[in-house]
Amino acid sequence: MTTATTVLTARAFLLDMDGTLVNSDVVVERCWRGWAERHGLDGDEVMKVVHGRQGYASMALLLPDRPMEQNYADNTLMLAEETADMDGVVAISGAPEFLASLAAVPHALVTSADVALSSGRMAAAGLRLPDVRVTAESVGASKPDPEGFLKGAAELGIAPEDCVVFEDSGAGIAAGRAAGMRVVGVGPRAGFHGPDVLVRDLTEVRVEVVGDGTVRLHIG
Repeated sequence: MTTATTVLTARAFLLDMDGTLVNSDVVVERCWRGWAERHGLDGDEVMKVVHGRQGYASMALLLPDRPMEQNYADNTLMLAEETADMDGVVAISGAPEFLASLAAVPHALVTSADVALSSGRMAAAGLRLPDVRVTAESVGASKPDPEGFLKGAAELGIAPEDCVVFEDSGAGIAAGRAAGMRVVGVGPRAGFHGPDVLVRDLTEVRVEVVGDGTVRLHIG
């Protein structure tokens, strides 16, 4: 998608999972369209909201008059349903090679999925789990709140301005921006939300470690 090579300098990378490292769209569609039907909502409208957010946060937007306690309870059921369904979960193109190139670079997974779902989807896609992970259990607020990315940077010991976020959703891109970080958008969904740089997939990204903790990210 980029017409020329862009180079970003960073010290750490914060990686979303769904839509960024893992293509789980078929499962998300199955589960959330079923949920929409049960609640008399338009499935297409629901799908415009759910990417990137924790389930309870999506439900709160879609059913604003429903008590949050019901959203939290429904979210638990949704997570269990998604965790039981790995049919069609695959790696985003270039994800295995990209993760391998980060072996010596500070990086963290920052996902709206919980531990069970993130572990299951990464395994189903054949991807290595980063040592540092910020999951749904780790935060009090869902993306687009920046808490997850700020927590990831803090756990890595890297200043937010020295981090680059990889994201595919509007909520995730907004969260990265709110955290004061640069954002690489992955895939066509990201293009609607104004990331700093946009790539088709992770085959368009190359990591170069240049010393002193500095990393050059070549995009294009």
